[in-house]
Parts: sequence; structure tokens; C-alpha cells
Amino acid sequence: MYRLTNHLCTFSPLSHTIKTMLFDFIFALRRIKVFALVGESGTGKSFRAKLVAHKYGIEHIIDDGLLIKDSRILAGHSAKKEKSFMAAVKVALFDEKLHRDEIARRLQTDKIRKILILGTSDKMVQKIAARLQIPPPKKIIRIEDIATQDEIDKAIRTRRVEGKHVIPVPSIEIKRNYPGIFQNALRIFMGRRDTAIGPTPGVHEKSVVRPSYSKRGRVVISEAAISQMVIHCVDEYNQNIRIKKILVRDTEIGYNLAITIDVPYGTQLGGNIHELQQYVIDNIERYTGIFIEEVNIIIDKIIQ
Repeated sequence: MYRLTNHLCTFSPLSHTIKTMLFDFIFALRRIKVFALVGESGTGKSFRAKLVAHKYGIEHIIDDGLLIKDSRILAGHSAKKEKSFMAAVKVALFDEKLHRDEIARRLQTDKIRKILILGTSDKMVQKIAARLQIPPPKKIIRIEDIATQDEIDKAIRTRRVEGKHVIPVPSIEIKRNYPGIFQNALRIFMGRRDTAIGPTPGVHEKSVVRPSYSKRGRVVISEAAISQMVIHCVDEYNQNIRIKKILVRDTEIGYNLAITIDVPYGTQLGGNIHELQQYVIDNIERYTGIFIEEVNIIIDKIIQ
């Protein structure tokens, strides 16, 4: 069996000046200590992000497509302004090159030492770190470690029933940048010691927003329907490729596909199969609006 995997790209030789700049950039990034706050959607990560940041002396936060420092949005754009759930997921994952490049440049310019990434899973925060060209998280904090089950359940009910989301910056920032989704400000007065998070004195203001997509809910498509679309895409791409098995997994942020195929002898396993991966992703996302997080293609046999 042949399993298709990612491969490293090769680049043409760089000039001495560009090499020096590249090495300086990489060296600076290695000094960044990356933290992550992980929990399912709606469990209160954004609500508690500032508290976690305060405990660990972190000034910068990555949350839903934004780079935040203290009470200001430094770069990026919020996933909360998107009109569909899947479009919001793509923003949160920095799917667009211009978006992630903007954040990466600001990370380099600000000489950041500590940063907190919010995400729904270990895999998500690791993917965000890789796309922003920073090291993977050295410390992952679970929402269950800093919130009680009652607090988590209450946050989930608020999300599901009222469609409310929190952005960990003051209302003035949201009104200026995203007036269409702003609802109200939320001030948290902290004067006690939280046994899970530590001392958190002062006042933290957060903004409560209601994205357009939260009013409509999430679109879910059955595994059978997605499998039928995969078969159609593969047949359109190359009628000689035989599908043997399709596995569809629904994740927190999208869908993972595993496609086992037999390919004709003479097929270029590198270029053509990678093109097939992208063809499946592009077509399913275009016609359904769902987000395909990953497509793994397993080549079982080479056929005549």
C-alpha cells in the first residue's frame, strides 16, 4: 500500500542578505513561548482568555482570526463577522494566505515573547501555530482546568440558545471595527484569588457579539451524501481511478475524509494525486459551504 503524505518544498538559493534576514527571523521566533487554551466551541475560552494571559504574563492573544494585545486589536479580522459558520472556521484557521501573512509580519515586528492561542482542539492550535510560523504550544491549558462544569454548561447554553459570542477586547474596539455584530459590553471585576487561575485584580472588559451565522445555526451533511460527492468528484477528475473505501469523520470545525483508491499504472503519484486532493476539497466546499479540514488519500494498488 502507498500512503500519500506531504513533502517538503525546495527553494532556489537565496542571497546572503536574504539568508541572514531569514535566520534572524527564525531565531527570533524560537524565543516565543506559545501557550494554548483549548475547549469546545461555546465553553467560555474567550471569556477566560484574559485571565489566563494575566496568570502567565502573556500580552498577545490569537482568537478567532485576531491578534490582540492588552485591549487592542493589532492585526487580522474576526471570524465573528462572517455570514456562515464554515467561512468563520476558515478565518479562525487563517486559511487565507494574506490573512496569515498579515499576522505573521506583526508577530515578527512586535518581537513577541509569549502568546496565547485559543482553539477547539490540540490539532487546531497546532495548525494555527504552524500557519503563523511560530513554534507549537509548549503548554496547553484545558477549559476544564480553569472553569467548573456548571460554568461550562452555562456558557454552552448561552451560545446555543442566544447565539452570543465573546471577543476579549473592550467595546470601543469592536464598535470601531465590527459595529454590525456588537451587542453589549461585559465588565468583569476581579478582586479575589481564583484557585484555578490565580490572582486577577482589576477590571477586564469584554465585548458580547452575535454573528450572523449564529442566527441560522450550523449546516450538517450526512456521511452518505458527502461520500456520494467524493465519488462524483473523483469520477469527474479521472474515470480510471477506482474508489475502494471512503471514511468521513465529522469534527468540531469541519470534516475529515480518508479515500482509499486504486490508480492506473503510469499515473503520476505526486502531482496528479495532490491535484485530486485539492479538486475534491474545492468542489465539495464550493457546492455545500461545509469546511473540509483534511483529505487523506491512500493508494492501495497500481492497476493495469
